[in-house]
Amino acid sequence: MQNAYDRMTRVREHLKHFSWSIITSAIVTLTVLYYLGFGALAPLLTLIVIEITFSFDNAVVNAKILKKLSPLWQQLFLTVGILIAIFGMRLVFPVLIVALTAHLPWHDVIDLALNHPEVYAHKLELAHPTITAFGGSFLLMLCLHFFIEEDKKHHWIEWLERPMNHLGAWWTPLAMTTLVVLGISWLPGNEHATETLRAGLIGIMTYLAIQGIMYAINFLTRSTSESKHYVGWAAFTMFVYLQVLDASFSLDGVLGAFAISSDIILIAAGLGIGALWVRSMTVYMVRRGTLEAYRYLEHGAHYAIGVLAVSMLGSVIFEIPEFVTGGTGLFVIGASVVASLRAKRV
Repeated sequence: MQNAYDRMTRVREHLKHFSWSIITSAIVTLTVLYYLGFGALAPLLTLIVIEITFSFDNAVVNAKILKKLSPLWQQLFLTVGILIAIFGMRLVFPVLIVALTAHLPWHDVIDLALNHPEVYAHKLELAHPTITAFGGSFLLMLCLHFFIEEDKKHHWIEWLERPMNHLGAWWTPLAMTTLVVLGISWLPGNEHATETLRAGLIGIMTYLAIQGIMYAINFLTRSTSESKHYVGWAAFTMFVYLQVLDASFSLDGVLGAFAISSDIILIAAGLGIGALWVRSMTVYMVRRGTLEAYRYLEHGAHYAIGVLAVSMLGSVIFEIPEFVTGGTGLFVIGASVVASLRAKRV
């Protein structure tokens, strides 16, 4: 009886971290079913799974940053941040992209999204090279930056990571990502060379700008603050960086969602629920010390990010099935968990 009670206590403790996600998911699902009928349940669940699958590595990376923020900012990440993620990234951002690339006014794009979803999806698909080139270059910078960091205590794949760690310099991710973007832009099969190059370079510069701001704030606050958490402008900058990360990880999912449904409200609901669960997992990993317990999990997440980045850049020219990218990422992360568990036993 005592063992059963202990197990139930542990289950309740774990579920407590996801109470906000469970309640919100139930309310949104019931609302969708009420207005769209039970036929919307299958695409809604599919969209949720897709978002979680593609964004689990996002949760791992976010956890590394979020643990530097106070509980207040962590809660803002889960509440205010999720509103930004759902309404900003899943609703406003696609409308903005279509408005800019199709040279249409806002009200026309909103009318297309609500009343002519097939036309809206087509317009968004035309913006695919710009969207994926930006997101792919940003995420590739993030991936490479992790592997050249000098203060890493562990290496998972020694023969690959140690040389990058020793030979890498601050400009290595910049040089490598720029070469990749140039190579993709100049390939004969790329019919969107100008868009690819422009968006790829903007993605690189966006990453460098955010990193520069974070470095400057970290340098200035290191000697003036004794708190172990970021505060003030430093915390705000980290919060904004988390939103940009979420946006970059979500680009591919937003585009792929139209293969499941053309209803923009249903897409926002499904991807929004998935994003909420990803954020809950992020907070859970921070408060349970998951990154410290699984030493190679962060490595696996960044390998998965590298796969996603290359897939996004390559999709400008080649048709890459989403299940290949998502499945490969989950496999790599799973392998890093197994390797972490084995390392614990040694």
